[in-house]
Amino acid sequence: MKVVIVGGVAGGATAAARIRRLDEKAEIVVFERSGFISYANCGLPYYIGDVIVDQEELTLQTPESFFARFRVDMRVRYEVTGIDPDKKTVSVKNLVTGDEFEESYDKLILSPGARPTQPRLPGVGLDRLFTLRTVEDTLRIKEYIDKNHPKSAVLAGGGFIGLELAENLRELGMEVTIVQRPRQLMNPFDADMAAFIHAEMIRHGIKLALGHTVEGFEENEGGVDVLLKDEQPIHADMVVLAIGVTPDTELAKKAGLKLGIKESIVVNDRMETSVPDIYAVGDAVQVRHYVTGKDALISLAGPANKQGRIAADNICGGDSRYAGSQGSSVIKVFNMTAAVTGINETNARKEGLSVDKIILSPMSHAGYYPGGKVMTMKVIFEKETYRLLGAQIVGSEGVDKRIDVLAAAIHAGMTATELKELDLAYAPPYSSAKDPVNMAGFMIENISNGILKQFHLEDVETLPRDGSVTLLDVRTTGEYRCGHIDGFRNIPVDELRERLDELEKEKPVYVVCQSGLRSYIATRILAGHGYNAYNFSGGFRFYDAVMNDRCMTGAASMCGMELK
Repeated sequence: MKVVIVGGVAGGATAAARIRRLDEKAEIVVFERSGFISYANCGLPYYIGDVIVDQEELTLQTPESFFARFRVDMRVRYEVTGIDPDKKTVSVKNLVTGDEFEESYDKLILSPGARPTQPRLPGVGLDRLFTLRTVEDTLRIKEYIDKNHPKSAVLAGGGFIGLELAENLRELGMEVTIVQRPRQLMNPFDADMAAFIHAEMIRHGIKLALGHTVEGFEENEGGVDVLLKDEQPIHADMVVLAIGVTPDTELAKKAGLKLGIKESIVVNDRMETSVPDIYAVGDAVQVRHYVTGKDALISLAGPANKQGRIAADNICGGDSRYAGSQGSSVIKVFNMTAAVTGINETNARKEGLSVDKIILSPMSHAGYYPGGKVMTMKVIFEKETYRLLGAQIVGSEGVDKRIDVLAAAIHAGMTATELKELDLAYAPPYSSAKDPVNMAGFMIENISNGILKQFHLEDVETLPRDGSVTLLDVRTTGEYRCGHIDGFRNIPVDELRERLDELEKEKPVYVVCQSGLRSYIATRILAGHGYNAYNFSGGFRFYDAVMNDRCMTGAASMCGMELK
């Protein structure tokens, strides 16, 4: 059996190695148009920022090491220019010599990846305008920085690569501005959770120009002007386009393969395309979203590697299936870690799902053990069924651990209330006896049985200030003086039982504290005395972060609600 693989990075390299482990006699040929195979895309920004100092650390394998270990014919700087499914051949061009030839196959795997999205704007192609996707892109940017010592950079786009590159350029001492049309960074997160990411970026000197449309680029005074719609240009010494990626499927399109979203390659759960004996994996393929069940594009290294393994299994006579992607991901943002899995609240509502949420601010480990840090967790679930839909966490240590537990729970089909039953490891330096994931389960169980009634950030604006309801802040007087939500009166939780006569029993009571814990206790006290009480999800800390961010970005009229 002869297998030809187009693309030798994540999915392609994984497939090649897996086929060899399953079939020692198979002939395996990989064509990679760049000069590198099996490289770490996610590490590229850290080489630019001198966190990774050895260029060789970016490549997990070389063609020579791959052949030595797996006897795979790994050919770099070869581009596949066409596929003939009837003849079962591919047309190949040697990019060094210009020679062209045909290569036959019994099975073909397409792993072309995705290319940086290139907007059709004036000035695209300027010398000081870069994209970042390949090792060659990285070396080009690194060489420019080392040679020209730029003082400033504009990054067009605020996704994973944009944020990682912004941090690394800032650590090199550059002034960095991120500009993009959406009013928030990191679209996998809801806007309220992205507020914490914005604050961390600003805290480290990154300038955010959100909600602005880039209309082009012009050379000016030895640098580049980024032209904005209805705004003054932003001048910088260099510009990096990081506005996303587009499936690189021209080859598949010409071969007549069925295409889907953004002309991605349609595959079944065996990673088979619409043409017999042709498989496709990685960023170029359309997948099923594990939570919604709908078609999606999810460009992440983990799914690409799994898909490569599945295609290899099936080529070698197995029956492996890809269950879908749920978008689990994590990113370092200076001193913050931000992570997400499943779908966010915004997209869940767009899908027409009936959703609820909890927001909590647990410590990363036991509070009495030194060094604990607060994290903010948002867990999304379906009303009535309590099906877990997604989660987002921002904080520092322990964030990756909790998002992985929640990702596993979603994949396992657990309900949100079942989170309370997970038996998770505990020692004071690492967690608490009630792990944050367990705490989320306890809270959701309280919602399911009516013990906890909530109101949310979006409800605050519409709460009447005419005295028909009671708005209550149960923090200490000192905390209250430092800032509170307009219209909320202060009775500290430890004084509440003695001051119940100050509250009218026939009026609903909306209660807030710093994180949501003391206000929950207050609602139980009130409920025990016959009051109808609601707890504010996330607490004042969450409210303050989101409102400050909205005022900064001009994202909502709610910023007119002053913090007293």
